[in-house]
Amino acid sequence: MAALVIPALLILIAWPLLFIILQAIFPHIGRGALDAPFSLFGKTLADPRLVEWTLNTLKLGAGVVCGAALIGVPLGLLRGLFKVPFAAVWDLLFLVPFTIPPYIAALGWIFALQRRGYVDQLFGFNLGHMLFSYWGVVFVMTLNVFPVVYFAVSRSVAAVSGRYLEAARVSGASARVSFFRILLPLSLPAIAAGLLLVFAMSIEEFGTPAVLAARSGFLVLVTGVEQRLSDYPIDLPGASILSIILVLLALSAFVGQHWLVNRKDFGSMSGKPSRQELKPLGRYAPLVLAFFFAVALAGTFAPIASVLATASTRTISGGLAVDNLSLKHFRDLADQSSGALEALTTSFTLGIGTALITGMLGVLTALVTVRRKTPMARFLDFLSLVPNTIPGIVIAVGLILAWSQPWLPVTVYNTPWVLVFAYCCLLLPYTVRYATTAVRQLGTGLENAARVSGARPFAVLFRIVIPLILPSMVAAMLLVFAVASRELVATVLLAPLGTSTIATFIWGQFEQGSVGLGMAMSSVAILVTLTVPALATLITRRFSTGGAAGF
Repeated sequence: MAALVIPALLILIAWPLLFIILQAIFPHIGRGALDAPFSLFGKTLADPRLVEWTLNTLKLGAGVVCGAALIGVPLGLLRGLFKVPFAAVWDLLFLVPFTIPPYIAALGWIFALQRRGYVDQLFGFNLGHMLFSYWGVVFVMTLNVFPVVYFAVSRSVAAVSGRYLEAARVSGASARVSFFRILLPLSLPAIAAGLLLVFAMSIEEFGTPAVLAARSGFLVLVTGVEQRLSDYPIDLPGASILSIILVLLALSAFVGQHWLVNRKDFGSMSGKPSRQELKPLGRYAPLVLAFFFAVALAGTFAPIASVLATASTRTISGGLAVDNLSLKHFRDLADQSSGALEALTTSFTLGIGTALITGMLGVLTALVTVRRKTPMARFLDFLSLVPNTIPGIVIAVGLILAWSQPWLPVTVYNTPWVLVFAYCCLLLPYTVRYATTAVRQLGTGLENAARVSGARPFAVLFRIVIPLILPSMVAAMLLVFAVASRELVATVLLAPLGTSTIATFIWGQFEQGSVGLGMAMSSVAILVTLTVPALATLITRRFSTGGAAGF
């Protein structure tokens, strides 16, 4: 199995990352020359825009971190400490913004808050000036990523043993002392780790800054990389150097997160953790519910409603008038001339292919890394997780560089396969983590018994391992399908001429002014994004309750 895993990971992950480094060092490597090493570092690093882009990237990450902390930490504390009415409903509603593609949420906010937008039509004011600025990007991205902090804080607070707080109360400690001396220190690693993850997600996001802030001149490293790849003359070495800077920023956040999560381990004194009793909200219940509702309204309902409203109106200028409501744009999706069916077919085909490849490779990687305690296994485990720390645009740059070399006898560049390679590289960590957890729970008894009975390795894999971990793998593969079918940044940079996907179709319609048709496709993307994870959850629960009897 290692003979299959090693070359697959090297080709999908190590190969493109290697060429980013090589292109940055040797600017003429595309011509097969290794002369003038590091010659463009000085020119690129001396570009006055680089300082501005880097500072803007850090400023954006810091702004989104502050926004996510202001929303996610109070919500998480309330959810973990008190009996919040309809708690499960709020959890579901707050998960939705995290699953909606960020660029689609940004488009929804444009038509809601711009001049003559839906808020202007309904309430007589607009926030267009704020939206198309740094603060607008922070606002939209905060509403997309605050669930990371919310779930981290709520789960961490809920996991803190009630014995600590009860012991503090019996000892005469006030609620304020219990919070600052017990609860907050125990929850701080989870809060900090969640915020660092938010920072990494913010600095690598391309769609929202490109849609909202580019016109106001607020450019970040991600948009800088895209500019060097799209503007003539194309600057591959400069794009590589910017990509390395972006990777270092993202990697520093993930290293900080890993250090905080693993620095200390808290447990209950008895060795038997117990969930603390949730306290009633009392007279503060209406205020807390208003807070939860306001966040759900802004983060979940508003962008989705804006997308659906735009998709359901005949013309944008006609506004929300009853006689302007129409399903024309949804009918146009079924028209062959629009190219929507081709985009849907392409996206779903690529998504299914990516899910199958990453699913099988995830299982093989998990078996090698879990069952073998060797340096090579640890290296493969690390390599399979590297894409989690690398922005998608960097993966796209690496694939362009790696597969456009003139000396390659065979290349996937400028073919649909390059998109499959990109999606597999970006999403492989999902299936590897799911498979690793499932394989560790299996133990080795059944596999050892099969080998003693003379079964070959692949017979053990297909007759024992895969059937037993199938529920977890189906859930992971459905998640991969949902993300791959609407991925934007790598698709925009890598899609061959004439290849259209859901993301490029929406992006192209928005740039051409056909916003209604683009929003109709966005509605389809939202439907797929919300339905597939729900289906994965149902499948997992069904197998978890009935799977034991079946196997």
